[in-house]
Parts: sequence; C-alpha cells; structure tokens
Amino acid sequence: MPDPVNPLEESPVDPYPPPVIPPAPPATDQEDPERKWLREVYCGDDVPQLTVRAVVMGMFLGSFMAFSNLYVGLKTGWGLGVAITACIMSWAIFKGLKPILGSEPSILENNCMQSTASAAGYSTGSTLVSAFAAYIMIQGIQHPHEKSWDILPVHVVMLLVFFLAMLGVFMAIPMKRNMINVEQLAFPSGTAAAATLRSLFSSGAEALSKAKSLFISMALGALVAFWRDGMAAITSGFKGIWTRFPVVLPDHLPLGPFFTRHGLPGVGRVVSENGYTFAFDMSTIMIAAGAIMGLRTAASMMLGAVICYGVLAPMVYHAGIIPGLGYSNIVRWSVWGGVALMTTAALLNFALGWRTLLRAFSGIAKLFKRTAGPVAEDPLARIEVPASWFLLGTGIATIGCVITNQWFFHISIGLGIVAVLLSGLLAIVACRATGETDTTPIGALGKITQLTYGLLIPQNITANLMTANVTASIAGSSADLLTDLKSGYLLGANPRQQFLAQFFGVFAGTVVAVFGFYALVPTPSAIGSGKFPAPAAQVWKAVALLLQRGLHSLDSSAIWAMAIGGALGIFITLLEKWFPKHKHVIPSPTGLGLAFVIPAYNSISMFLGALIAYWLEKKHPKTADTYTIPVASGLIAGESIMGVLVALGGVLTGILH
Repeated sequence: MPDPVNPLEESPVDPYPPPVIPPAPPATDQEDPERKWLREVYCGDDVPQLTVRAVVMGMFLGSFMAFSNLYVGLKTGWGLGVAITACIMSWAIFKGLKPILGSEPSILENNCMQSTASAAGYSTGSTLVSAFAAYIMIQGIQHPHEKSWDILPVHVVMLLVFFLAMLGVFMAIPMKRNMINVEQLAFPSGTAAAATLRSLFSSGAEALSKAKSLFISMALGALVAFWRDGMAAITSGFKGIWTRFPVVLPDHLPLGPFFTRHGLPGVGRVVSENGYTFAFDMSTIMIAAGAIMGLRTAASMMLGAVICYGVLAPMVYHAGIIPGLGYSNIVRWSVWGGVALMTTAALLNFALGWRTLLRAFSGIAKLFKRTAGPVAEDPLARIEVPASWFLLGTGIATIGCVITNQWFFHISIGLGIVAVLLSGLLAIVACRATGETDTTPIGALGKITQLTYGLLIPQNITANLMTANVTASIAGSSADLLTDLKSGYLLGANPRQQFLAQFFGVFAGTVVAVFGFYALVPTPSAIGSGKFPAPAAQVWKAVALLLQRGLHSLDSSAIWAMAIGGALGIFITLLEKWFPKHKHVIPSPTGLGLAFVIPAYNSISMFLGALIAYWLEKKHPKTADTYTIPVASGLIAGESIMGVLVALGGVLTGILH
C-alpha cells in the first residue's frame, strides 16, 4: 500500500492491509481464464446484486462520503477511499433495517452498493479540491470581492464534473477485460475490499464490533465539530450571555507555553509568536488521517513542518522576503519548494516505472481484442459491458466536456479533443499502475498535461488548468471503477450490473459534491486560508502560474527553494529505489513536500495520530487490526459531515437574513 492516500500524486484507494483473498489462479494453456472464472467463481445470476435498495443505499452513503472527501480534501489534500467504510456502514444499517426490509442483503448487493458509493463519494469530488479550487484562487486574485459562483458558475462546474466522471467510468470498460480477466492484475485495495465483505458476512461478532466502533467514532467526530464550529455560530449573536461559559471549543491550542515551561525558551518564542502556525489543531480529522497514512509519511510531515515553519519561515520573515506572518503569507513563499519536491518525486517515480508504462501502451491493441470477434465466441458477452456502451458513453461525454470547456473557458474544440485523447492514453497508464502497485499517479499525469499545454499555449493559464483537470479526473475515475470491479470479480459478481451501479453513483455524487463545495467555499478567499489550505489546489495553481509567468516572476530565494526542493525530491526517490529494505527510515517526499503547503498544526496532529496507531499496532496488534481503520474513518466522516452541515446552516441563515 502507498503511504498516504493523496490526490497530489496518489489514488483514492482504501487504506487497508495486504489482501486476504488470493487472486484467481493463473490460466493454464488448456483453459481460457475467463471460462474458468465463469464456471468456478461467477454467481451473479443466482445472487441478488443490482437491487433498488443497494443503489439507493449506495447513493445515500456515497453522498455523505462526498461531503467528507470535500472537507478533508480542502483541509489536507487527501482523498480518502470510501468503499470499505461504506461497506461496513451499509452492512450495519441493513442489519438494523432487517425487520422492515424483510431480508438481509446478499454479499453482491453490498458489493454493488460499494460501487455506487465509491462513484458518488470519490469520482466526482477530487477535481473540485484541485483544478477548480485552483482556478477560483487565481481568479480571486483579480476579483477579490466576487462570490465563487460569480467567478465559476455552479452549472458549469456541475456539467464538467459529470462529463469527466462519466468519461472515466466508460473508458474503464475495455481495460477491465484485459487487466482483470486476462492479466489478473492484483488491484490490492479492490482485493482487500472483497476480503472485508467476506469477513462481514462470515464473522458476525467481529463485523458488529467494527460497525459499532465506526458509528461511535462518527458521533464523537460530529460532536467535536459541532462544539467547535456549530456552537461558535450559535453563540455569535449572544456574546453577553455566553462569555462566562466555555461553551465553544477553540480552533487551536498554542504550544509556545508548553515549550517555555519545559526549559526551551527559544523554541517557545518561535512557536508562540502569532503566525508560525505551531499549535495543536482541535480536530479529530487530522489525528484520524495520521492513523490511516502511517508513521513514515506523518513523521516526514512533522520534519517538514519543523524545517518550514520553525527554521525557514523566521529566516525569510526577518529578511523581509514575506510581508508578514500567518499561514497565507508564509505559504506564498514555501509553496514553491514544496511543489518542486513533490513534483520531481512524482515524475521520477513515474519514469522509473517504465516497465509498467511499456506494458500499458503495448497492451492498447489488446483492449478491444475480445470485442472484435463474433459474440458467440465470447464466453462473457452476456454479462460484460458491451463495446457499444463504451463508444456511446465516451462519445457523449467527450462532446459534453469539449463543448463546456469551449463555451466557458474558451478552449478551442481541437485542443479540447486533444486533451481527451491524451487523457485516455494516460488513463491506461494510471489504471495499470493501480493494478500493479495500488498507486495511481494522478499528480504526475496531471503535470504531464499541464506541461504539454504550457508548450502549446503558454500564456493561457485557464486552458492549462482545465485540460490537466480532464486528465486527472478521467484517470482517477477509471482506476476507481477498476478497483471496484476487481472486488466484484473475486466475489463472482455480474460486471455489467456493477458498472451500472457505478454509473448511477455519478449522478448523486455530482449534485452533492458541487453544492457541498459551494457551501464550504462561498468566496475565493476561503480557499487557501488557514481553515481550508487546499494543498492540492496550491500545487496546481503554482505550476500554472509558473508556466504562465516564467521563473523571472519569482523572488530569487523562491527560485533557490524550488531548485533545492526539486533536487531533494529526486535524491529521496533514488534513495528509495536503491535501498528498498530501508525505505521505512527514508523520509517520504510526499510528506516532506506537503508539510510546506499546509499549516504546521495540521502536520502536528497527523503525526500524533500516526504515533497512536503505531503504538497500538505494536502493543495490541489484534485490536489495531479490528478498530484502527473503522474508528479513524468514523472520526473523519462524522466531523467532516457536521462541518458541511454547519456551513450549509450558515449559508441558509445568510439567505434568510
């Protein structure tokens, strides 16, 4: 598994341990692997799968997870997988509704629900916290007093989010036959999701414990968010009544007094100075995210935060390079070194995986091999998604995407078509990388498109962002669908019905994610603030501005930071390749770089969460295996959903007044 689930360069995969279910056995010379699977594994005709209750539950849970991913993505840049969390939640809800429903759902219904929830919860949201957020930030510089929906209308975003998710889903159709059925690629997170479903349906006591811990932690996360944000909104008009009572939880607790009290006055002075962002973040999300991402990445983030905000920020402030303290001032300078470090590491990792790249492009001709011959020769023609669906779906989505980009962003029809074609090729690479390594290099692939259009139309920053947006969205959606299809393949599901479930999820996710985004981001200034650092958007914005303005537009210290950060990203990546056995003690380039584009208090909380999870794993491994992921997922879901509800309440209050 990769270290973090990070949309800056990695895929929306579920952070679960290595798969329990072994992959299907390799084909023999005597028997086609598809015929063997159809005879020995497939049970989709006999077991309920694409039912109304499965789709409705998937859309419902996926909508909640879409809120969660938006909130977490704007805060940390992470996009958390929703499949296994949704499986546990739906299993528990179905158990509770058994008297009403009359029967428990089948394992394939749960798998179908997982596909719907995954599409709704992830496939439609990652682009909002990256490309669209970066566009709003850039336009907000020129129009600081405009509303976000004036700069970027809701209906435009909704159209593009839907068409891009649709493109990703349909482009995965031909890849599924080759990568999953024939080549038997692992897709580890999809395999782990299938293992989780089997454990839920076979081990009632353990499954019930996971479900209970998830719901309890959801309630705790929601309580923290309401105590911190909701009570602040409620009591804002009654200050005279509430001032005597500590009813509002502060956003942060300062750490300066702690260091000063323990004999470290120098550290305490830096930490306590208002603006260096050293504090304890009163949020369960960051602690839970740290528990999921692992100690290596979280420790790297802690190291990066100390270097950035404890060493470099005081230096550039006292040298007069930045105009003042505070996250917004510091990140204007620190983002360049962090972006360079992450970008060079991602691109070098991508290049070092040349074998995967070569296999991906050499297999393009095989993608349509199964659909080229007569239907009678295809053993799975009755249950696989037909090629006609692929052609019709990609055709409609391409036309919609190209016309929307031309209409609002003034990207020519020709360049829009090139972006879709290039994205289709890169999606093949992304899906194969996910199948082999469980990591989707979305960040690196997006940068390839940004660099391509930086050469084609170097001064057009809008085209640079929106064409790269096409690549990242399609790659993420395709890899997400194939991960779900791997689960269904191992469980014997009907792939056509599973595809339809994913497609239904796109509709729900589009509506919920877009309206949730505008509720959280009422004005451009909300993005890039201490509350919503939006690190993914910071990276996209920085690369786009650099390609537009050139290096001469930056301060010389920022150029040096880029050079050093870029070289460090290359060096660390090479160290990982040269010494794979010692990778756990080598800093993560993603963690180091990300620490430069988020406040220090985020890194501190994530490091604390990772330490807790590491201690639990070492001292009580069985307890950790059972509870760590459900509890962390519940905390994230509960607090982020309550955060969105509080934001929606604020919007409604503003409208009423």
